[in-house]
Amino acid sequence: MAAESAPRYSSTAIALHWLTAGLIVVSVGLGVYMVGLKLSPLKLRLYSWHKWIGVTIFLLIVARLMWRAANAPPPPITSPRWQQIAAVVNHWLLYVLLICIPLSGWLMSSAYGVRVVYFGVIPLPDLVGKNKELGDTLKALHEILAFTMLGLVTVHALAALKHHLLDRDAVLYRMLPLVKPRAHKP
Repeated sequence: MAAESAPRYSSTAIALHWLTAGLIVVSVGLGVYMVGLKLSPLKLRLYSWHKWIGVTIFLLIVARLMWRAANAPPPPITSPRWQQIAAVVNHWLLYVLLICIPLSGWLMSSAYGVRVVYFGVIPLPDLVGKNKELGDTLKALHEILAFTMLGLVTVHALAALKHHLLDRDAVLYRMLPLVKPRAHKP
C-alpha cells in the first residue's frame, strides 16, 4: 500500500501517542536515575517530578482510551495475520501497563506514607494505609511492570522500524506527526 493512500491516525491520536511516548522515556530515565541517589533535596524533587509524570501518563492513557472508544483507528495495513494479532496484543498490553504502572506507584507511595501531590498543588488521596511491607512489594511490582513495559515498547518500536525499513509499507507514516508520507517502492 502506498504511503499516500494509507489512512492516517487522527491528529489527536498522534499527539496523544507521541506525548505519552516522550513522557514514558523521561519517566523511566528519571526513575532509573533517581533510585541510585543519596537522600537529598534533589532526590526528593526528582521523585516528585516522576510522580507528576506518572499521573500525567495515567490521565493521557485514560484520554487515549476514551478517544479510541469514540474514534476507530485506521484499518490495519495488509500484513500476515499473526503480525496483526501480535500488534493488537502488544498495544492492549501497553495500555494495561500504562494504567497499572502509575497506579502501582501511587499505591506504593500511599503504603510508604508519602502522599502524592500532583504538581505540588493537588493532593491525591492515599489508596492504602501506611504499610512498609506492602510498600516494598508494590515497589518490586512497579519496577517489574516498568521493565515489562520497556520490553513491549522496544518490540513496538522495532516492529514499526521493520515495517518502514524492510516491508517498506506505511505503518510508521500513519503515526508520524508533521511528516508528509512518500511512496515506498516494493
